Amino acid sequence: MIVSVAISPKWVKVIRSPLYVAVSALTGVSISFAPLFLYWSGQRRFFPGYEWAVVPLCFAIIYLVPLFYFFLGSMVARKVRENGPTTGL
Repeated sequence: MIVSVAISPKWVKVIRSPLYVAVSALTGVSISFAPLFLYWSGQRRFFPGYEWAVVPLCFAIIYLVPLFYFFLGSMVARKVRENGPTTGL
């Protein structure tokens, strides 16, 4: 079954913009490095004295980057549900 997904022009502009490249680059950071930097900040090993900036930035990267993909994925899932169940391959 082939499903075509129509997304709004607003999201097309976002996907084709440099913002998408930045979010894609931050995906690996949000999975691996942001938690590590958060851990090091708790031990005062990563920019000591700047925890007031590092900790919120790490949490923002960890939680906000995946939201971008959740919004795109929800549009695809909604379109698949609208087309109903598949009858076979």
